[in-house]
This record gives sequence, C-alpha cells and structure tokens, in this order.
Amino acid sequence: MRKIFFVSVIIAGFSVLVCLPLSAQKNIQLTSPDGNIKFTFNLDDKTPVYNVTYKKQALISNSPLGFEFDSGVFGSNLKIAQPIYRTGDETYDLVVGKASHIHSHYREVVIPLEEKAQPFRKINMVVRAFDDGVAFRFEFPKQQDWTSYIMTNENTAFNLSGNPRALTLFLRSYTTSHEGRYTRLNVSEITEGKLMDMPTLFEFPNHVFMAITEANVVDYAGMYLCRENGVLRGKLSPWPGQEQVKVKAASFPHRSPWRVMMISDRVGALIESNILTNLSDPCKIEDTSWIKPGKTTFTWWNGNMVPDTVFSPGNNFLTNKYYIDFASSSGLNFHSIYGYAEQPWYTDDGFDFSRPGNNVDITKPIKPLNMKSICDYAKSKGVRIHVWVNWMALYPQIDKAFALFEEWGIAGMMVDFMDRDDQEMILIQEEILAKAAKHHLFIQFHGSCKPSGLHRTYPNEFTREGTLNYECYKWATDISADHDISIPFTRLLAGATDYHLGGFRAVPQSKFKVQYTHPLVTSTRCHMLAMYVVLESYLAMVCDTPPSYEGQPGFEFIQRLPTVWDETQVPDAVVNEYVCIARRNGNDWFFGSLNNNQARKLNIPLIFLGEGEYLMDIYTDAPDTDDSPNHLVKQTRKVTKKDVIELSLASGGGAVMHIRK
Repeated sequence: MRKIFFVSVIIAGFSVLVCLPLSAQKNIQLTSPDGNIKFTFNLDDKTPVYNVTYKKQALISNSPLGFEFDSGVFGSNLKIAQPIYRTGDETYDLVVGKASHIHSHYREVVIPLEEKAQPFRKINMVVRAFDDGVAFRFEFPKQQDWTSYIMTNENTAFNLSGNPRALTLFLRSYTTSHEGRYTRLNVSEITEGKLMDMPTLFEFPNHVFMAITEANVVDYAGMYLCRENGVLRGKLSPWPGQEQVKVKAASFPHRSPWRVMMISDRVGALIESNILTNLSDPCKIEDTSWIKPGKTTFTWWNGNMVPDTVFSPGNNFLTNKYYIDFASSSGLNFHSIYGYAEQPWYTDDGFDFSRPGNNVDITKPIKPLNMKSICDYAKSKGVRIHVWVNWMALYPQIDKAFALFEEWGIAGMMVDFMDRDDQEMILIQEEILAKAAKHHLFIQFHGSCKPSGLHRTYPNEFTREGTLNYECYKWATDISADHDISIPFTRLLAGATDYHLGGFRAVPQSKFKVQYTHPLVTSTRCHMLAMYVVLESYLAMVCDTPPSYEGQPGFEFIQRLPTVWDETQVPDAVVNEYVCIARRNGNDWFFGSLNNNQARKLNIPLIFLGEGEYLMDIYTDAPDTDDSPNHLVKQTRKVTKKDVIELSLASGGGAVMHIRK
C-alpha cells in the first residue's frame, strides 16, 4: 500500500480522517480498533474484491462484489474516488436487548466507486470494523443520470479461506418459516445450489469463529447463502410471483443492509456481541415509556386446558378469566388470546389458521368474546392482553384494527404466517411496527425471518419465531436437546427468538408420545429453566397449564426472571455441546447452562460478579433425571466472584442460578 497522509477533523462528535493519497491508490485497508481484524479492498482488473483477516489469519480471500440492474451490470471497469476514513464512538440505550447501555466504537471507510464509461453510475461502499466483527453496505447516492433501479442480483460473495466447518440451516426455498434442524459439516461438503439461512457459523483453524448475517434490513430483500463453484454467494429473496426482480428503488438515496461478519477466537463473544444494533438506525419511537416487556401465558400450546368446572374451555370469558387469574397470582405480565378448535378469536369463515377465509374481519370478535370486557378484567388484575392475528387478515385493516385494539386496551399481538422476507414483506413488517407503536402495541412476529437489529429502531418488536421450537412437541417425536443447543450458535446470534418455553411435563425419550393437549417434553426441568436465560426474548412464554406450574420446583425461578437485561456475559461455551450465559438485571445475575444429550461436568468461575458477597440459589439436575427428568436439586449458599461452581449436567440437562446481593 502506498503512503497516505491523514488530516483529522472533528465533525458532529466523530473523529473524521480524510484520506489524501500521494498517488493512485490500489489497496484500501481498514483495521478494527484493537487491530485484530483487517479488511482490505482493491480493484482486481477494475473489478472490486475484498479480503478479511483475523490476527493475520485469512478468513475471506479475494471475494468479488457487484450488482445486476435493469440498467446493466455494475462491477467492472470501475475507478475509486477519494476514500474517506473516520473513527466512530457512540453510546446509546436499548429498551430491549442484551444490554441496556451500549458503547459502540469502530473505524469506518467510505469507498466511492464510479464507472469509467457510460452511464457513469456511482455506488459508495461503506465499511465498518469493530473489535467483534466487520460489516459493509452499499449506498446509492443522488446522481444526475441514475435516479432509480430494479435490481436482479446483488453479487456479494464470501470466498472462505481453507475449508472451515459450518453450522447452518438448509432451506428448500425463499418461502419459508425458517424452521428446521441445523447441519454441521465442512464447507466443501455443502451441496452446490442449496440455500443456507443466516446467521451461519463457520469455525476456522485455531478456534477462530465467524458468523455471517445481515443488519438493518430495511426497504430491501433478505439475503441467504448459496455455494456456487466452491464460493459462497449471497442470494436475495425475490419479489413474490416471479424470480428475477429482487429489489426496487424508486428514488435515491437508497442503501443495502449491512453484510456482517461477526468474528472472534472466543465463540461466546459472538453471542455477547451488539454489532447488529450498532449497525441499525436509532430509535424512531419518541416516547418509549409504554414499552413494558414481560412474561405471558400461551394457551394454544397446552390446548386451552381448564379444570373440570361448570364451564367449557374455548373462546369465552371464563376460560380467559381462569388464565388471567393465574397470570396475576404468578406475577406474569400478559395473557394471550389465540383461538380454539381451529377457530380464531375473530370472525373468519376459513377455519384455517394459516390462511384467512373469504369473509374475515379482525375487528369483530366471535360472539362468545367481548374483548373490551376481557381487557378491563385483566387490567383490574394487573395483567395485559395480547392477541394472535394472521398477517393476511390484519394488513388490509391495519389502521382500523390498531385503533380499535388500543381502544379495547390490548397491549400487543403475535403476527403470524409471514413466511417471506422479500422486499415487499420487509416493508410490511416495518409498517406494522411503526403503526403499532403509534397505538402503543408491541409486536411478536411468527413464521418470520431472522431479526436484524431492528429492535433498536422499533423497540416494540419483542421477539420473533424463525426457529424449529417447542411447539413441535405437539406433533413431532424427534425434538431434542441436540437441536436446542444449535440455536445459541446460529439463530440467536441475530437476536431474540420465540421458542414456546415452559413445558413442565418431561418424560424420558423412551416414554415420549405425541399429545396435542397437555404436550410432553423430553429435556430435564433444569434444561427448560436454562432456556429462559440462554434464549434472548422480551416476551417469555409460559406455555403450560396453571396446575403444571403451581407448587412445582423451579417455577419460582421463572417468576423471578426478568426479560430485560443490563449486561450479558458468556463464561463458557463449546459449539453444539453446551453454553453458559449470565445476564444481569440491576444487581441480580441470572445464569443458565444449557447442555446437549451428552452428560458432562463443568467448572464455572463467578468472575462476572461484582465485589462483595452474594446469595445464590442454584438449581441442578437431580441424580435420577434419566428416569425422572422433572426432578431437580435446589441449594442456597453465599458466594463471591472468587468462587468456582461445579455443575453436573445430565443428558439433555442444564442448570440455572439466581445470584443477588
């Protein structure tokens, strides 16, 4: 690289470095603040390529970049205008997230690319390097002869160095609920042409980890990975009804999402990372005081079960009163209303939850339900109501419905069966979040794509599904802890996931059978408790029936557990084997250790604690959990940050701690 002089200027709180080259620059380099990550960009025969190294170890080598537009291919015969460097140092607060107060420190370079021949189109590549990853995006500035586009391909590639081991979710098509089992294999073994979901985790030699995903997906299509001719290439979800058009921009400026590579030689650092919110737009909701995350019932999972009383279970006031009373007495914040016997709570002649009928109206509850009365009763008990809706029933009535929901006193909703992340659906999701916020409604997306840090911009997004989760215990026989343990190293890296937690009727795998009501689960009680800590979610489900919890060991841990956090640390983790996560709320720490199906012992130092003495409640698998997986052992003892806790994790087991001053 030729010598370059830098002039430092202070603009709007940022240290800006303006690059003044002595001669034509061939290579552009950007390093992370700690110097471990290096991003290199150059024009290889006038075609843009980039490289990424970590501690001098190559991770991505000579990966091409470019686009295909209605106005022609962009990616050859280019020149670089003067790059602009700056150092960013930002602090911001999150209403919902892994931490409440974030410090974002990075280095950035803007690389202006311009065609050397007509039509002389210009695209800026923006690169940011953090200590825990590097990201880039493309910006389309206003220009005289190019004012809009139709994009048929974004030719971003990730040419991985060597043959790292991947942990990924293969998908059949772009139309998907993102629910499946993860596969671990070498990159060379990946079938060419097969779609891979993001985040995907890659393990390189020397225990270096890199996860590829995206941040701030706004007015653009979601991206997938696909191996072609030995190279991983980004694939955009097409607009519905055809395969060619991926993204439309009616005017400039416009921009792509960030292409994110989370990088560390400690896999727990990827779980701790806030890089996705660092790269997302600031909060667009002026008043966030009404946003109150919490825990909720979810009666659909258990079959809307009620005791043997004088009233029948179903879409009626008394069933909902029963669960509202349970929520109130147990300290749960919300009760959910879904439907019963394949009939939604609102008028719909389709009798199919996945697709509304010809005559559907979500502003008209079915006759047995008076939603205002239910909301009023819940409010009197200190509980809020949220409802399920199919997005196809909601969207045509969105303004009318949201105004009415606010009038009733509804707190939020699960928006379901989205199953797409093309540009149109991405725009719809943002519209739902923005309009819901105006009516003080939270959103829980189901059948949805991965998050991308949008909970910073719209903190009324509490959680998303996008995982094969415990709802499948109602109809499948092969759910296990080995699937659970894949989630922290893949889907969880993108953000909150709704996993349908709280199954308190565990049986050994040999005794498991499918039950659509009163579902069984196969992992231990402590495994279930640990999921509440390990899996980030701001609307924690408590899915089982009230008698399943009342007086049961471990339920008091769920009752005490918050759903918002001031700090997150990962003391220990091994990919697809176990993970230990500690989250702080105020002065209290909640620790969860999640295990796969191999029993093991761990020694966990409590170095994440502050100074002084703490009181610790610890819940561990009982010695007889192979036969009685609901059994656990609870102990209380005093500890300090100097202590090391020995954990014996059963097959499919776990452990949790509540540590307080």
